[in-house]
Amino acid sequence: MTLTRAHIEATVDAALAEDAPQGDVTSMAFVPESAIATADLMAREPGVFAGAEVFEVAMTRLDDRVKVTNLAADGARFDAGDILATVEGPARAVLHGERVALNFVQRMSGIATATARYVDAVGGTGVRVLDTRKTTPLLRAFEKHAVACGGGTNHRFSLSDAAMAKDNHLAVLLEAFDGDLAKAIADGASRLPAGISLEVEVDRLDLIEPVLAAGVVSTIMLDNFSLDDLRQGVALVAGRAVIEASGGITLDTIRGVAETGVDVISVGALTHHIDSLDLGLDVRVN
Repeated sequence: MTLTRAHIEATVDAALAEDAPQGDVTSMAFVPESAIATADLMAREPGVFAGAEVFEVAMTRLDDRVKVTNLAADGARFDAGDILATVEGPARAVLHGERVALNFVQRMSGIATATARYVDAVGGTGVRVLDTRKTTPLLRAFEKHAVACGGGTNHRFSLSDAAMAKDNHLAVLLEAFDGDLAKAIADGASRLPAGISLEVEVDRLDLIEPVLAAGVVSTIMLDNFSLDDLRQGVALVAGRAVIEASGGITLDTIRGVAETGVDVISVGALTHHIDSLDLGLDVRVN
């Protein structure tokens, strides 16, 4: 799923309603209706930008007289002190939309910046860095878009996009099929909708061969493997499936994981353990 304009508008509308259910009482009381403001979206630290369209929608949704000029494109790297966008329009609308707009763009840029660090860390290895479903409920499209802005690759968007049999699935399967994992996986795969790929997670080396013996697995996830076990796993798979490494991957460890020969590395921390970037809206009243 891509981040569409319609989805941005619907989510921004909900956020604005949450932030000011009866309007911005402060601005209505203290800011003249005729006042015009100009503002700069200012970077207070370096990073990677994400959310240009989201910022524009949040700032203009309340009053179409507000004009936003984006000076940085999604995925652009910037330094502290750079102006990323400018805003001009009725001061009440600018002040009303400020916090919602900043909340979105600060979080999205934080995700993009963190992702870029992970991608840079595996540079030259050919390994892709993937996100996960560990996202903020209802904000998945925003957060996965931010991962892409940082140079990462989106894993499946939802439970409907691809099949992934994880440890809990396998525990049930093994009980139902008397421990015959290959047969259990092949049986389940036979009921998948057409075009749906299958990934299977394993947490031990001895599970790799039975999983691949099913003949239906496109990706095998090696979960929480040591570096030595990852190397052995790569040798055992021997090109028969895409190999994904996952589990506790950090910025300090990802390079070593990439050098074991895996194809992709999934990092939940890209979206569930990040700091929002320090961006501010510096307002001037004309």
